Amino acid sequence: MKRYDAVIAGYTCIDLIPDFNKAFRIKSASDFFVPGKLIEIDGMDCVLGGAVPNTGLAMKKFGKKVFLNGLIGRDVVGNVAEKMLADCGVIEGITKTDQAGTAFSIVISPPGIDRIFLESPGCNQIFCIGDINFEAVAEARLFHFGYPPLLRQFLINQGEELTAMYSKIDRMGIVTSLDFSLPDPASESGKADWPAIMQQTWPFVDIFVPSVEELICIMRPEQYAAIQSSLPKDSDVLDAIPAELIIETGTHIIDSGVKILLVKAGSHGVYLFTGDVSSVRKKLGYSPDADWDNRQILCRAYPAHPDRIKNASGAGDTAVAAFLTAILSDEKPEIALKYATVGGRDSLYCIQLYHELNDWQGMTEAIQSEWNEIVFI
Repeated sequence: MKRYDAVIAGYTCIDLIPDFNKAFRIKSASDFFVPGKLIEIDGMDCVLGGAVPNTGLAMKKFGKKVFLNGLIGRDVVGNVAEKMLADCGVIEGITKTDQAGTAFSIVISPPGIDRIFLESPGCNQIFCIGDINFEAVAEARLFHFGYPPLLRQFLINQGEELTAMYSKIDRMGIVTSLDFSLPDPASESGKADWPAIMQQTWPFVDIFVPSVEELICIMRPEQYAAIQSSLPKDSDVLDAIPAELIIETGTHIIDSGVKILLVKAGSHGVYLFTGDVSSVRKKLGYSPDADWDNRQILCRAYPAHPDRIKNASGAGDTAVAAFLTAILSDEKPEIALKYATVGGRDSLYCIQLYHELNDWQGMTEAIQSEWNEIVFI
């Protein structure tokens, strides 16, 4: 028996989310960002954000023992983050630094348009392999890490630290999982050679869980740029990425060494690609299961009730948390995908994920009572 089900490491921040009146609706971002315009809001929500709190706290809500491994600053924002993490009982693996401030994001999400993030990575830019608590990792069944594009030390020098970290943890016999964020094209991360960085890292990654946009952006950057440049004004890039490109790229990643690939596709649902999953199941103490091997599946999204939606930030992380929890609980792949989609949907109804999110039993009841479609690709 391991002390932890999962260590969740990487990007940690505070999200500041302006609360827009439900009656306030716009057609495009260009209608919103107008010089001199004043827009009244109903307040500001302050919540934990990033892969570490979002995925970690959701997994804890789902009944798993988690160790959160992140970095915050000794500043006002850091004090807020520390108290919130302590209140949730997950402060043990969070360290503080004087070298940089705590990361925060301003999530602009008025009704009618997709979210816009203003991100200050703060001390995540100095978070490095030396901040990984390998003693805790050794006591865990699974290691999950996010988001390399916002963690500078893991992208410089051709991703040397990213590959070294995953190689070391793979040798420890721990299941490895990786989540991504969309690089800012104008930043150092946006100019990194992600296909080369990831090609050297894939052999040590068991589970990869990007969004569709992240998948195509990091592995097919030229095609992603071409799709973006040809988009009509204010249209969604997700709708413009053809399924054939997703399948081609997903197959390439499985061929490169990843055992399980979950691709989050928002309102379209989630894709699953797998290779030979027996080594992952062996690490978890499970017998081989042919149902997991060499699969290509699309699970449609569960419909969201518009009147209940409070916040779209963290939906992808929650879907990942549900998927990883299902894998740790030895669920079949189709059921794991349903947990991912219903978890992502239910997170839309929450501001404070840990306190408002459905528990595992609640999600199980939703899966049993609500229909959605599984498509075998």
